[in-house]
Parts: sequence; C-alpha cells; structure tokens
Amino acid sequence: MKKRVVIMGAAGRDFHNFNVYFRDNSDYEVVAFTATQIPDIDGRKYPAELAGENYPDGIPIKAEASLVDIIKDYNINQVIFAYSDVRHQYVMSKGAEVNAAGADFRLMGIETTMLKAKVPVIAVCAVRTGVGKSQTTRRVSEILNEMGKKVVVIRHPMPYGDLVKQAVQRFESYEDLAKHNCTIEEREEYEPHIERGNILYAGVDYGKILEEAEKEADVILWDGGNNDLPFYKPDLMITLVDPHRPGHELAYYPGETNLRLADVCIVNKILTAYPENVTMVRENIQRVNPKAVIIDAASPIFIDRPEIIAGKRVLVIEDGPTLTHGEMEYGAGVIAAKKFGARELVDPRPYAAGTIKETFAKYDHLSDLLPAMGYGEKQMKELEKTIKNTDCDAVVIGTPIDLSRIINIEQPSTRVRYELQEIGKPNLQDIIGKLAL
Repeated sequence: MKKRVVIMGAAGRDFHNFNVYFRDNSDYEVVAFTATQIPDIDGRKYPAELAGENYPDGIPIKAEASLVDIIKDYNINQVIFAYSDVRHQYVMSKGAEVNAAGADFRLMGIETTMLKAKVPVIAVCAVRTGVGKSQTTRRVSEILNEMGKKVVVIRHPMPYGDLVKQAVQRFESYEDLAKHNCTIEEREEYEPHIERGNILYAGVDYGKILEEAEKEADVILWDGGNNDLPFYKPDLMITLVDPHRPGHELAYYPGETNLRLADVCIVNKILTAYPENVTMVRENIQRVNPKAVIIDAASPIFIDRPEIIAGKRVLVIEDGPTLTHGEMEYGAGVIAAKKFGARELVDPRPYAAGTIKETFAKYDHLSDLLPAMGYGEKQMKELEKTIKNTDCDAVVIGTPIDLSRIINIEQPSTRVRYELQEIGKPNLQDIIGKLAL
C-alpha cells in the first residue's frame, strides 16, 4: 500500500522536496500540498506538467487551515513539514496537531533533499531571514569574480505565478525580470545580481535548474531564502547569525540546522548590536558548532540623497519578509532616517490599502514604517496606493531594490543601500581563496 502524504509548504521547499523525493517514488502518493505565509497561493494546483506521470491531474494546493480535515477525509499516513523561518515551538505544535489527527509528522533531512552538483557549490544561508544573506552573496560573488571564476547564482524559489512557465528561469538582464513578470520580492533578490553581471537561475524544478547552471558555471553560488537549507550539497557552507536577535539561532527551524552545518558563521551587524548580544551569539555558535570559523561583519548603509531627509516627515519602506515573519521591528531605512535627521517617521497604517492593511493587522509589532509587500500585481498596486495616500514629505526606500523603478512614487524619494563589511581576520577572501575551485 502506498503511503498517503500531505506536504505542508509555502510554494518553495515543499515543491523541491516533492520533485527530488516523491515525484517518481512508487511508495508514496502525495494527495495535497498545503500553503501558508504567502498570500493567494492556496486554491491552485501543482501542475501535471511538473508533477510527473504519476499525477496526471496535478496535485491540489489547499489552505493549511484545512490540514486536519484533509488528514481525516483522505486517510493521510504522513505529513511533511516543508517551510522555514518558524519557531521550534511552532513546528512541534504542528506536529502535535498532525499526530492527534492520526498521521505521522516528518521533517526531511539533507540526505533526502540535497542534490549533488558537478561543479563546486558555495551556499549562503542564515538562522533567520533579514540577517544579510543577500549582501553576503554579493560579496562572495565579487571575490569569485576577482579570482576569474564564472559564477552562476541559484536563488531559493519564489514561484508565485504560473508554475509551468516558472519551472526553469534564467536571468541575465533587466528585461528578463519583466519577461518573467517578477514580483517585488523576486526583484529584490534578483536585480542586485544582474547589476553585477551575474547569471541567476530560479524557478520550481531545481534538478533541471542545476543541469542548466552546470553548463555555464565554474562555481555555483546558492543564495538562500528565509532560513531554509540549501537545495544543493555545498562545498562551503556559510551561515549568518544576527546579534539583534540573540538566541534566535537556537530557536528557529531550520535555522539551527544551518548553524550546525556551517563551515563559516558570520556574526553580522556587530557595530549596531549590544556587545552582550554579540557575546551571546558567539557562545551559542561555539556550543553547537565549535569547528565553525567565525567572521565578524557589519552592514554599513549608504544613501543617495540624504538632504531630502533632514528635518522632514518621512515614510520609511523596508523589506517585507524581514519585517513580517522575520519579526524585525525596523531595518536599514529606519536607521538611515534617524541618522540623517528625519523630524518624524510617519505611521502608514491609517493610509494602508487592501492586503497592506491586513499585513499590519497580522503583524502588529509594525508601526512607523511600511513593509514592501508585493507578492503579485494586485498587492503591488495596493502598496503603491498606500504610499500615495501617506501624508509625508519624503520616502526613504530601505529595500534591496529601487522601488521607484517598478511602482510610481509621487513624493521625493531616496534609496538606502547596504553591503557586507568584514571586520578583521579571517575574512571571506581568505577562506574562499583556500578552496580547490
């Protein structure tokens, strides 16, 4: 008898686990995916074109709220938890819910989910979202380019549109972003690599993506999402930790796994964190992974037009996932606004439109800033309307991309940038230079 399975996910890790382990596995029948975290992804299907010959009708994607009913109605034997950046307590509470409904609860490990590449792989991951993976990935790519290596970046999935069209996506130019109808979240991650001349792949089927990337790469650079594990077996595993959230490195899934797997741990943002928190994070690294090399780093900010901030009432826009399920109360935009003398940070909540208003209701720790939510065209329009409605003198854009390129911002605006700055020795150049690439 085949084991009947449900995969709990958020349109990323769940699809990967299915593709590499369940798709052609005659011992299992995947009855459904469930979806959470990302709006408007439930109610669809994982399409037959991607699901394989065992699933000619595709696989339904249902809201996670219906999980218990699915287990009971379809006699589910096993539930796979396959999304990231959640507390250990949350994971085990879901496990209890699943067990009480009558099914086994499973967390899949590295041997069943990581693919082996034909070329060296460097992975950049983290213990939480919003620690600085993107800037670290950019720094690693610069080092590899200086070494004369052809770098191909593969980004953790964000397939929120037509999954068949998004199965294998290759990005080399800004035109490719438009061609693939990229959301704000996708552009924030892809555009900085395009600016640096890197080829980038993303999509749904990471086996096929790997086959294509291997054709043109000396080194594959895995650019992780949230605090998820790499999809490919790394030759060098870099994990970032955040002293602004001390203790989170041992409290979130699967971030703690990344910590324990790390060859290198980067303690980022140390210049703006309390010294005792930096110490706590260091001690936690050494306790669970004493073999890891520890690098100290900062995230200095750079701003294009500081003159429009001084003495003004400003609306600060920050990276969406970092502020929502990442649980940060502020980001680089707020730091820049205060540093350059803003008179007031305007609260956008009274002006919020549509799902932006719902985001504030769900994440009630947010106040004097606006998370750049843009998981689809509708939400991007609602973000644009919220900005237009907000009574402010200027807008500070603290997201990884310049939002003014893709949505209309009528107020004067300035962009905040941030890069990784290693402090002292060892540094990434020392470590990467010793690899046999």
